[in-house]
Amino acid sequence: MSHYRRHHKIMGREEAKELLTFIEKSPSCYHVIQNLKKELATEGFKEVYEGKPWVLEEGGRYYVSRNGSSLIAFKVPGRTFKGFQIISSHSDSPSFKVKENPEIEVEQQYVKLNVEKYGGMLYAPWFDRPLSVAGRILIKEGNQIQTKLVNINRDLMLIPNLAIHLNRKVNEGYVYNAQEDMLPLFGDAAAKGTFIKILAENARVQEESIIGSDLFLYNRMKGTFWGANEEYISSTKLDDLQCVFTSFNGFLAGSHPENVSVCCVLDNEEVGSTTRQGAASTFLKDTLMRISGEMEKSESEHLMALDTSFMISADNAHGVHPNYAVKTDPTNRPFLNQGIVIKYSANQKYTTDGVTAALFKLICEKAEVPFQTYMNRSDIEGGSTLGNISNTQVAVNSVDIGLAQLAMHSPYETAGVRDTYYMRKAAETFYNSNICAIQSGGYTLT
Repeated sequence: MSHYRRHHKIMGREEAKELLTFIEKSPSCYHVIQNLKKELATEGFKEVYEGKPWVLEEGGRYYVSRNGSSLIAFKVPGRTFKGFQIISSHSDSPSFKVKENPEIEVEQQYVKLNVEKYGGMLYAPWFDRPLSVAGRILIKEGNQIQTKLVNINRDLMLIPNLAIHLNRKVNEGYVYNAQEDMLPLFGDAAAKGTFIKILAENARVQEESIIGSDLFLYNRMKGTFWGANEEYISSTKLDDLQCVFTSFNGFLAGSHPENVSVCCVLDNEEVGSTTRQGAASTFLKDTLMRISGEMEKSESEHLMALDTSFMISADNAHGVHPNYAVKTDPTNRPFLNQGIVIKYSANQKYTTDGVTAALFKLICEKAEVPFQTYMNRSDIEGGSTLGNISNTQVAVNSVDIGLAQLAMHSPYETAGVRDTYYMRKAAETFYNSNICAIQSGGYTLT
């Protein structure tokens, strides 16, 4: 093994360890944002609020959140900044959301929970795994409603498979029914009426004070390194917390005096982004406008700044599967540990075009990290992500990228150890660079 590969394997392992720790502390989208806020406060960032006036100072560092599940952090270099440099990722992952009145008693012997699917997940891997629940509860305090985060940090429930003896043809193909097959077993008869009690004890509040909730199941299995040389990691929520973690840390490490550095983490990507806190909302648009306003830029100057701005939409990509290699495009075949994936779509499911791809390739070259390309097979329709949806509100040149992974939307996904390092390094280089648009679809990168 060359010195180059040994060095990057070591660097990648340290980054990946930190990533797995971050994921373990982030069992819901609300915990993701809470953890980012804590880190920002430690780094000296000041929180500003959408419902209050902003007073931004030159050289200041700030963050604003919406719904407790989306966050935008930014560094303001000065009043004469030229544009915005943005990396966008998402805080949510496919899961099961706990319904209202969730307890279902079964023949006075079992209690299961009524849940509904959130996002497009693989059903089968959810069976026979230790699960728990995390999210937020709403507490009535006098005439106020307060939010508290909860995480029942123990193995609490499980979705048991039906024995093969009772469904001999299950391995020939089975269509799972979300209402009948996917409800988790919570306990025996004695568990009746205890779900709210467990939440109240965790939050240290009275049961009767809980008047609402947004709670999601999560896989309790810890992340791990594996492979002949421990070159792979597996964990819950790699899509998209791997991109959240790396872009956020690159943001903390980098900035340029001529542009506003922006790190954007949005919710509800897995269900289309059409929420108040999603990519289709005005959250990013409103934030950028307020930054320009506080820096005394006119509306025209703000639009000029947007014209020279650039956004990286960071959401993981499908790697070539060792058992289903035919599912990948014949000539655009990304592999784990081989670098950042640039994603293309002729139908603009991804925003990448020739110009933005060329610029991102220069960023990777400057960062000394490899890159590769992804396109769907022409007979397989792909999904969209943050870039094209954000552009309906904030029209900036964008590139869609991600890190190659296997088993996307499983509760236990797989990615490459080195790719975490590559992405963090590219993000830091992006924020440390001066990107400036020139006429006829060109850019300068210094």
